[in-house]
Amino acid sequence: MTDRDAIRNNAKYLRQVRPIDPEEICEYVDGHPHPAVVKRVLHEEALDLGLVQQDDGTFVPVSDDPITHRAVTLDRFPVGYARTFEDELVDAYGPDWHRGESGDALRATIRRMKDDYYHQRDVTYDDGAALAYGCYHLPDFYAAVQYVLADLTEKGLLGHDLRVLDVGAGVGGPALGVHDFLPGDALVDYHALEPSANADVLDAMLEATGDNFHTTVHRERAEAVDPTALDDAPGEYDVVLFANVLNELADPDAVLETYANAVAADGALVALAPADENTATGLRDAERELVRTTDANVYSPTVRLWPGREPSDRGWTFDVQPDLDVPEFQRRLDDATPDTDDDHAPGEFVNVDVQYAYTILRRDDTRRLDVTASTSQYAPMADTETHVTNRIRTIAVKLSHDLTDRDDANPLFKLGDGSQQTDHYAVLTNQTELNDALRHADYGDLITFDGVLALWNDDEGAYNLVVDEHTTVDHAPAPL
Repeated sequence: MTDRDAIRNNAKYLRQVRPIDPEEICEYVDGHPHPAVVKRVLHEEALDLGLVQQDDGTFVPVSDDPITHRAVTLDRFPVGYARTFEDELVDAYGPDWHRGESGDALRATIRRMKDDYYHQRDVTYDDGAALAYGCYHLPDFYAAVQYVLADLTEKGLLGHDLRVLDVGAGVGGPALGVHDFLPGDALVDYHALEPSANADVLDAMLEATGDNFHTTVHRERAEAVDPTALDDAPGEYDVVLFANVLNELADPDAVLETYANAVAADGALVALAPADENTATGLRDAERELVRTTDANVYSPTVRLWPGREPSDRGWTFDVQPDLDVPEFQRRLDDATPDTDDDHAPGEFVNVDVQYAYTILRRDDTRRLDVTASTSQYAPMADTETHVTNRIRTIAVKLSHDLTDRDDANPLFKLGDGSQQTDHYAVLTNQTELNDALRHADYGDLITFDGVLALWNDDEGAYNLVVDEHTTVDHAPAPL
């Protein structure tokens, strides 16, 4: 029997001296276990010992430094993951999974699920639904979570030693996104809650992750467990993730409040939702309720710039990133649609749009935009009604890309400052060098307006801040 304690004790000593080589440790342990056995034990004990495995097979202590920020640029769902997922389709339906009865069933399930989501009906995930869900959503969910996590590394708020709880993990898109966003020398204790048949696909997808990404799947409902006392994972988490699941919960406010208690004092609760109005505004409502009932504050993107004020506008805001290349499994499924299917339009079963609503909440008062506005400098959006037809100075977070869909329309952007009671939009009627920061600022960036004309739009029931040749717009990057 392998002397696990002896291997641990040798590793604890050597970690202070030099990289831990399984071939060296086996010489110090009674019975001289094979180096492969020692390596397996070190891998199993890595979380407790704080060790990461290097490419050469040795182990070193995990870094204490924060993860270095990098710009996220994604153009495809990785081919390796796509092949792993398609293997699941082949195992379930055979090599012609995209044709015949199985292909028809997958397409019918995708249509039904899209209709259920649109009409806010409950969705049940059996084996067929899990694979259909993966066909349609693996790529965009994989990408979206990486863009969101970049908000945290921007200020050095993710360490190399991480505990992650993925609530309603689905078939693994967010998990793979977290894995690929983090560097290979991060030590990750990843836990997933997934009670449905999605968990079978999730297990298969997680097999493609690296040695330092330690995974556990709990096949339990989020409402049924205490997140601080999971049977093999008591304690708090650096990231608690709700990726595209809040809209499927009967009481998202109560669940979020429970799981906020599982976030470490310097950790983050991260929630994403599809960009459509129902799910995106539902996410924002849940965010506002959590701020009201707990010690959580919004880190990004809807930062409150005015102390003591909270927004009550519609809250429909979402980010948009470049489309992904079409993965082969989506192309196969779409191309195999029978010609007799009169309801089919080419591309119906392709989903590579990366559009999502999100919120990041923290308990330590840290905000991505560490700015406190003052009425001596700016007009809060809560008071816009008193400034209608006047030119004002104001400060806001840019909360959309251009919302117009016609080339001849004036560019339109949603704004917020955390005090707004009604939707506010910036309308660019005349672009100049002094106001072009409005177009060039990224989603979530802070911008200031001087000389912007405040008008009421009766047709839309919203305020328009008209940016013209008399307006100056400055782009203020997030303070670090």
